[in-house]
Amino acid sequence: MVYLSEYNRKNQQLLLLMIILAAWQAGSGQLHYSIPEEAKHGTFVGRIAQDLGLELAELVPRLFRVASKDRGDLLEVNLQNGILFVNSRIDREALCGRSAECSIHLEVIVDRPLQVFHVEVEVRDINDNPPVFPATQKNLFIPESRLLDSRFPLEGASDADVGTNALLTYRLSLNEHFLLDVPPNHHQLKPLGLVLRKPLDREDAPGLHLLLTAMDGGKPELTGTVQLLITVLDANDNAPVFDRSFYTVKLPENVSSGTLVIKVNASDLDEGVNGDIMYSFSSDVSTDIKSKFHMDAVSGEITVIGLIDYEEAADKGNPPMTDHCTVLVEIMDVNDNSPELVTKSLSLPVLENSAPGTVIALIIVSDRDSGANGQVTCSLTPHVPFKLVSTFKNYYLLVLDSALDRETKADYKVVVTARDGGSPSLWASASVSVEVADVNDNAPAFAQPEYTVFVKENNPPGAHIFTVSAVDADAQENALVSYSLVERRVGERALSSYVSVHAESGKVYALQPLDHEELELLQFQVSAQDAGVPALGSNVTLQVFVLDENDNVPELLLPRTVGVGGSVNEVVPRSLGAGQVVAKVRAIDADSGYNAWLSYELKPAEAGMHSPFRVGLYSGEISTTRALEETDALRQRLLVLVKDHGEPALTATATVLLSLVDSSQAQKASSRVSLGASSLDTRLVDVNVYLIIAICAVSSLLVLMLLLYTALCCSRASREGVCGPRKPVLVCSSAMGSWSYSKQRQKSVCSGEGPSKTDLMAFSPSLPQGPSSTENVSLQ
Repeated sequence: MVYLSEYNRKNQQLLLLMIILAAWQAGSGQLHYSIPEEAKHGTFVGRIAQDLGLELAELVPRLFRVASKDRGDLLEVNLQNGILFVNSRIDREALCGRSAECSIHLEVIVDRPLQVFHVEVEVRDINDNPPVFPATQKNLFIPESRLLDSRFPLEGASDADVGTNALLTYRLSLNEHFLLDVPPNHHQLKPLGLVLRKPLDREDAPGLHLLLTAMDGGKPELTGTVQLLITVLDANDNAPVFDRSFYTVKLPENVSSGTLVIKVNASDLDEGVNGDIMYSFSSDVSTDIKSKFHMDAVSGEITVIGLIDYEEAADKGNPPMTDHCTVLVEIMDVNDNSPELVTKSLSLPVLENSAPGTVIALIIVSDRDSGANGQVTCSLTPHVPFKLVSTFKNYYLLVLDSALDRETKADYKVVVTARDGGSPSLWASASVSVEVADVNDNAPAFAQPEYTVFVKENNPPGAHIFTVSAVDADAQENALVSYSLVERRVGERALSSYVSVHAESGKVYALQPLDHEELELLQFQVSAQDAGVPALGSNVTLQVFVLDENDNVPELLLPRTVGVGGSVNEVVPRSLGAGQVVAKVRAIDADSGYNAWLSYELKPAEAGMHSPFRVGLYSGEISTTRALEETDALRQRLLVLVKDHGEPALTATATVLLSLVDSSQAQKASSRVSLGASSLDTRLVDVNVYLIIAICAVSSLLVLMLLLYTALCCSRASREGVCGPRKPVLVCSSAMGSWSYSKQRQKSVCSGEGPSKTDLMAFSPSLPQGPSSTENVSLQ
């Protein structure tokens, strides 16, 4: 039997394929080298680096490497000189079998930038395999009655080499009975055969020993031999004859066991036992063939177990006679092999700022079927930023198709699906996990651009007042944030003398106690910077308001006229009626808000005596509660308590000494004060005017008019003699209203109708001291 696969038919298209391949290579710049098989280790193949246009100095930095789908250890590259050399023994027959074309495909890969080159290394055949017969000895049983020109088929030799090295010729040892029949061009559809040229005579020669030699076309040629042992049999006149000498069958591959391939038929002219025919395979058929096909000895049916080469039919005569026929079984390919995918990651993980076109992985597809069943197309998972680019035969590159953003999606599972052209189509898939590597493209970000912080003053040194926090969307060191102060001057001092920030935690500390009275608002910036290269950063503003605490006692403001030891003289005429302001206690508080809101109160008088004076709760003005009487003590000692509204409240006290005098003493004291303080003209020496002028909420023009009117009143009173021995007292209230002049000897008052303004400033004269003068008034 003869078995021809679909693959052998493709050899007829080899020339066309080579022309197409050469045209593709010219366009792609693929390298092609050729070496003989069995080359020794270190055999020079080619200057691959130079031929690819790569500098020797960049092979190592650019991670030059060579990959192959299989048997990648056969060839290697010396990175010092860029030479491709044989690394281990290459056996063409083991690598490619009987294929007419044999080559090793290499992928050369370099990084920075990533490039992939294709290199084909053709492995040339050498004549290293002699012709081999199926066996070293073959037994033939031939009856002496066989007619001349009878043909007896023989199994030819095979040669593992290809081309001329496998072109066989045969030679038969010299004998007088047989000639060797060799088909032209070694056509395998007609095997070798022995042709009987001289009748056999069992009694003369019961057996013959012949030697068949096969020679290949190599230089030097190699040979193989088989011993032919011919046994001459007696009687049985007629041999079986097949109805056809050649059968052709088309059989799909992978048919189920027991499938009928063909039924051969032979007939024998003899009768009885000599005419009974028994079918069997030729003894030359290999054990492998016999294990795959079965022949029914009686019916001649051949059923499927495997592939078929030859068959032989024999009758049951004694001796048996045989005839031969050839069955050609052409196996038709069916789509029984799914595509196979091999993926090789080249540039993983891929940086998120990689440009479109960056190569991610190399994908190699194959299908062991032929024709449309072996034609494979590849596709990707939809909606991914990648695409496939075909580079060489069944080689594809997975490349970046659009921009990546790790912060949006950090990894992809890309599924590559390979589908053949069979019907029904078969497919296979492989996944490539693409991790997106981070680049420092995000600066640390604060939740808001500005924070307001409230801190009580007098904090302990090193107190934690706030924590800033920035988030970086990047990863690893690109997201490692550190904090620092943006240094500046605060007055005459550096910001770092007030606050500090912890570099890792972002905690802000006050290095010293803060004083609200010195610094109410401390505004500064904190910078957040990541550890990327180059580093990115951003700033946040902190407004630290120092909250006041009640840490300042009210401070009394002393008047300019103070006596010895800080005492102040205040003289009060007994003629004053109720509600008249006689003095004012002034105080300030360095705090703010409620802590600086002051109130005034009189402490109870000694011995429970009821004082004719009161103090304004918030103005500090001391005024009469009733008209002064002759029974009132000449010296009035008032203790004024000044208190703020802090928690707890802080206080200060002021002692006010008031001297009660009659009107004449008050006028004399006022006269002496006027002489010493104002240096008036001597013509006005006898005219001492006690003026109490309030700060009014009127314009400057109105004040001038009031002063002019006062002078006119005083001049008129002097002419009319109403002032008398007691000088008139002119009092002007700050409230708006009608002004009047009272002609009383005890009191002369210009009063305004309406309520008095609480914020009243009074100027009192100083009367001359005498036996009846009052004591000094002091503020403490």
